[in-house]
Formats: sequence, structure tokens, C-alpha cells
Amino acid sequence: MMLLEEILQFNQKFVEDEAYKPFETDGLPNKRAVIFTCMDTRLIELLPNALNLKNGDVKMVKNAGAILTDKYDSTMKSILIAIHALQAEEVFVIAHHNCGMNHLDTDTLLERMKVQGITDEAIHSLDKDANEWLKGFESVEDSVRQSVSIIEDHPLLPTDIPVHGLVIDPQTGKLDLVTNGYSS
Repeated sequence: MMLLEEILQFNQKFVEDEAYKPFETDGLPNKRAVIFTCMDTRLIELLPNALNLKNGDVKMVKNAGAILTDKYDSTMKSILIAIHALQAEEVFVIAHHNCGMNHLDTDTLLERMKVQGITDEAIHSLDKDANEWLKGFESVEDSVRQSVSIIEDHPLLPTDIPVHGLVIDPQTGKLDLVTNGYSS
């Protein structure tokens, strides 16, 4: 069975059995926060459980590495929407140890793309240098500090919104504080 078929079959039973009932909530975050984190599969259940979060408690924004480099990208837009339209009052940037974006070898990544049929022409057609655009980070703590700084310095962020930076251990869920937004 193909994955899509498996998902649709399960979903039909999920809806018929009303298995969604324990997850019912409205669109506003109960704990009035937005979390920007990595898309790593190890964090899907670990992160909310390690933070004592239930469905509906926070808005969650994810990307590869929890890396924010441009104050006008879709991640920043999502954070601002969570604050201005959805009543979030705090921002948490939570990256993790042993991230695939740490020391990412962009040359190897580009070679993998070529093996999958991406041409040199397609790579060179980007508006940005592919190696620069795809690069990860050398220090997860420095990357968190950079993301926190970009958020804090955004002209549309209210000055009373604390922005915290943390790093989670993807094995144990232990949090390391990098930046305390209350003391900024």
C-alpha cells in the first residue's frame, strides 16, 4: 500500500470513530506563546511532552534547523501573525543538539540533488548562491542567538514580547537555556 493510501484509509476511520475529540481546541494558543523550532522527526512528540504542552497550547512554526536568517521570510511572518492576530505573548526559539543543519556539507547536498535529477542549470538559476542559501550553522547556541536577535530587532515586534532561546536534547528532552527573554 502506498503511504498516501495508508494515510487516507487511517484518516477515514479516525474521523468515523471521532478520534479527534480529545484534540478539539480553538485557534488561539492557550499558553499565549509561539514556538519556532526544527522540523526534526525526533521532536514531533518529544518537544511538546518535554515542555508540558497539549494540543492547542502554542502556535508551532518549524523549518530545517530552526534557522532564521531573513527578517522578512515566511517564518518571521508566521511569528508576527501568531503575536498580532492570534494573541501569542511570548516567543520561544528552540533548536536541538545533533541537528542535521549543524556543519551541513552543502556540496554533498547539492550532489545529492544532482543525483535526483536537479541540473546545474537549475541550481545556477536561483536568485541566491545555493551554498550560502543552504548552509547550516557551526554552533547551535550561536544559531539560536542569531534567530532570537532577528526576531527581537524586527520593527513589527512589540517591545514587551519576550523572545527566549533554548536548545533541547533530542534524546532526553533536557532544555538548555541560551537566552532569557525576560532579562533582555
